[in-house]
Amino acid sequence: MSDEINNEIKLPTGDKLVLSSSPHIKDSDSVRRIMYKVILALLPACIAGVYFFGWRAALVMLLTMAFCVGAEALWCFLAKKPVTGTISDGSAALTGLLLALNLPPQVPYWVCLIGAFLAIWLGKQVFGGIGNNPFNPALVARVGLLIALPAIMTTWQPARGMSPDSADAELWYSPATIQELKDGKPLDSVSCATPLGVVGTTKKITERSFEAESNFEAVSNNDLMFRYFLGQKGGCIGETSVLALLIGGIILVLFKLINWRVPVVYIGTVAVFAGIVHYFFPGVTPPPLFHLLTGGLILGAVFMATDMVTSPITPTGCIVFAFGCGVITTVIRIWGNYPEGVSFSILFMNALVPLIDRYCTVRPFGYVAKRG
Repeated sequence: MSDEINNEIKLPTGDKLVLSSSPHIKDSDSVRRIMYKVILALLPACIAGVYFFGWRAALVMLLTMAFCVGAEALWCFLAKKPVTGTISDGSAALTGLLLALNLPPQVPYWVCLIGAFLAIWLGKQVFGGIGNNPFNPALVARVGLLIALPAIMTTWQPARGMSPDSADAELWYSPATIQELKDGKPLDSVSCATPLGVVGTTKKITERSFEAESNFEAVSNNDLMFRYFLGQKGGCIGETSVLALLIGGIILVLFKLINWRVPVVYIGTVAVFAGIVHYFFPGVTPPPLFHLLTGGLILGAVFMATDMVTSPITPTGCIVFAFGCGVITTVIRIWGNYPEGVSFSILFMNALVPLIDRYCTVRPFGYVAKRG
């Protein structure tokens, strides 16, 4: 007796197999959760900024965040998009906080307003909103403000502890300012130089000599290095305390919100490149540790270059991206007209992300190359 063949196709019932379209791998994190986790990671830097620069720094942060949320709401209203859902995801608030941390603490409030519209309208919404912007919105605003208002964007307030009576006061203050501070004269405001600014105005010595070896000793001795690490230096609100930024970076890693390759390769590239130049030409640039502890390198590497939207999606791509950021940052710092190159380097590499993703793709599972 021959076996009967049943040609009927039987599919599992819904309780055994669920059929759905991609994506099949899902995560409990939402856009809103991610944004507020990043804001949480930025809190140590915010607290450090208020400690070293006073309550005005806190007001700058709050106003810039409010201006960014308002700019986003206005755009959504004019474009006839849902306003509440768009601004409640926290992306505009995060952009505002990052922008504020990239501003001088004594910046006029109207600059915060202009920066907010540059970040939200020009850096984000003109490309279609969150997830579609090719450049980091906060950095678009910072660079725009730096080009349009260089005097305001390069006037720095002294951090707490930078006394005119200290041995290194002449590095940061002009002789007239030191005398006025010692005399107790009332001043409307006091400005100071930043470590990178001092290096930028120091004459470079290309030949190897004792003079070259000690060319940057005054600004890169061990005592100052430790103070740079804590945050006792002039600069933007969020870039002063390396300690606070590293704490925030650890929080991001624990939350699995960033690819560790980007900050590690970025910072490592700057250290190696600057170290090589310093080894052969010590009178041209300070030692690599100086570059790691000054300027916006840590802020940029940990919080700006790691932006999910504007950075590569593959491990190899992240390495290429971070390496490019490190090289450009170091070149601008050593040989450029600007003392700092972090913002420019990240924006330049943002533009190359589609190309990097194209050539750094991961081989699909089961792929077999064709044999000629």
